[in-house]
Amino acid sequence: MFKWIGAVIGFFIRGIGGGFLGFFAGSVLDTLFGSKSRSVQSVFGDMTRQSVSPADFELNLLSLCSIVIKADGQVSQREMDYVRQYFVSTYGKEKANAIFRTFNDVNKKREISAQRICTFLTQRTRYEVRLQLLHFLFGIAQADGNVSSPEVHKIREIAGYLRVSLRDFESIMAMFIKSADNSYKILDVEKSATDIEIKKAYREMAKKYHPDRVNTQDEAIKKGAEEKFKEVQKAYETIQKERGIG
Repeated sequence: MFKWIGAVIGFFIRGIGGGFLGFFAGSVLDTLFGSKSRSVQSVFGDMTRQSVSPADFELNLLSLCSIVIKADGQVSQREMDYVRQYFVSTYGKEKANAIFRTFNDVNKKREISAQRICTFLTQRTRYEVRLQLLHFLFGIAQADGNVSSPEVHKIREIAGYLRVSLRDFESIMAMFIKSADNSYKILDVEKSATDIEIKKAYREMAKKYHPDRVNTQDEAIKKGAEEKFKEVQKAYETIQKERGIG
């Protein structure tokens, strides 16, 4: 854009020679500002409220993964494999390896801060994306077959930093940690709720977690949204059978 503006201005001021000089100067500006513009293309498309580069998102996501993996004091190979599989399937093996190398280099120089990372992401992503992040972190915790109390505590802390409501956190957690009233927790209602309240809660949850709300090209995030939506449907069907709701 700048190169053509420069060319026009240069031409009117100093003729053809000025046009060439203006074009050259504008090209320099295009390079400076164009590269910056290209760098802010997020892997989440228009899910970002502000600009966040793919590199920033990838490294911050990997940092959160690291925090959850280490939460119970032991590093599970299954959890590490879960994260690696996600990055390889999303970005390809070569880029995934590059991300891991950069992550290792960066975190040799500074301590990982969940609060700092979450503040960065909260300012730049929509609420629906942050719900998906929590779903992904619980998936990591469950990869070794058990979501431990320290992992739950750490993900709850991260949810707070991401400004995710406690009710939404507990609804997502219920998809991974089973209990007697699990279906009610997923729909975020009390077991004493009326049938009308149950139906209303289901409609609200189905709308909140519908895959169409997550407008992204990231296949792993899409899959997470679909899984969560299925859990909401399953919870409602369970309550329907239990109560005989038509």
